[in-house]
Amino acid sequence: MKKVHQVIERSKECLSPLGKIESRTQFGGYTLAVEKVVFALVNEDELYLRASEALREYVIERPLEPLIFRKRGLPVSLNYFKVDEALWQNAEHLLALSASALQAAQGELLTRHVSLRLKDLPNLSLRIEMLLREAGICTVKHLREMGAKQCWLKLKAINKHIGLNTLLALQGAISGHHHAALPPAVRAELSEWYKDTVKR
Repeated sequence: MKKVHQVIERSKECLSPLGKIESRTQFGGYTLAVEKVVFALVNEDELYLRASEALREYVIERPLEPLIFRKRGLPVSLNYFKVDEALWQNAEHLLALSASALQAAQGELLTRHVSLRLKDLPNLSLRIEMLLREAGICTVKHLREMGAKQCWLKLKAINKHIGLNTLLALQGAISGHHHAALPPAVRAELSEWYKDTVKR
């Protein structure tokens, strides 16, 4: 374990120009991230960089080992490549490839966020997504801007059977919680609002 920490400390020292690097345990190894964006892994005392265009070009000239992960006993090749000693010795090149890995990870995260559909949020089924679209709420951004109460009112105008559970589901989708894990104060406030609204 001591050796692994040495690899993490060495990585943090060499790659510090990228920003504050944080490490977390995962799959028996560690992830390295800047602002929660993972760009490298430490596995069995070795540093692996996430694949990027610059790294793929480097690998053509100087092959690097891919990270092999065993899933249910079968080897699966991950999109990460081992930093060999020659690359460790070339600090400038290592930093450039790491920056490219971070940029690729940031780009993928942004694309995923932009292409997120309503049904991809916690609690929202395809049925609710279709109802929301019918109500004119077609994007995650629109849902978040309107808020759970206004979205619920629009759904209620379309389907009179929409109840408290849907309101809680919408709030959970917006805040990133399963509806059962909503903070008690939020749940209580929404329940009160729901009762008042239904009475009208």
